[in-house]
Amino acid sequence: MGAIVFNVTTAALMVMMVNCGLGVVGRDTLRGRPLPWAAIALTVVAVGGVVLQLVWSGAMDALDGDPAKSGWWREFTSVFMQNGGLFGDLWNLVTLAAVAALAQWYWGGTLTLVLFLLGIVLPGRIDGLLGLGDGPSTDPRNFAGSSGATYFLGATLALAFLARTRVPKEIALAAGVPVLGLAMWLAQDNGHGLVSVYGFALAAVVRVVRSRLVRSTGQTA
Repeated sequence: MGAIVFNVTTAALMVMMVNCGLGVVGRDTLRGRPLPWAAIALTVVAVGGVVLQLVWSGAMDALDGDPAKSGWWREFTSVFMQNGGLFGDLWNLVTLAAVAALAQWYWGGTLTLVLFLLGIVLPGRIDGLLGLGDGPSTDPRNFAGSSGATYFLGATLALAFLARTRVPKEIALAAGVPVLGLAMWLAQDNGHGLVSVYGFALAAVVRVVRSRLVRSTGQTA
């Protein structure tokens, strides 16, 4: 029963973030938008990782993020390894493609890649600063998988939606992302929840910095 609740809440959090992304970019505008090259690139690399696992039995051992193994590259290559079984792997690939596309249409391609990269490197380091445990305590992937960075990136869309909307129901949806995420972490020790809180907080910083830069550029001009 616990595993079912874990999976349901994890899926619900993703559905909330995707709906925030659809809200912030405009559901009716998707057909006319350009191809999200950053999302396509991330998805192709992730699919390539799965193919590599199928053709090379040693891929996981060589590329996962187990801190007991040496190799600076593992922090990055482990994101594109998958270990959730058929359904889990498909879920990771589909949600990565959807979230990255929505993020690119809002943040732009370059910033989306930067945010995804930060979703890889920041959570474990923030954990260390906050004393939340040894190693990547917010890593929901068991040393492999794209879900951690995807949930981090998805939460940035919730912050963007919260900053844009004035509709109470939409405010509740967007604000519910970090609230549910924190509840998942506290009640289930579910790392997907805590990385979502981190992504939401980082997006707030990014918005403030970007708005100040825009104002500064406008004043200079």
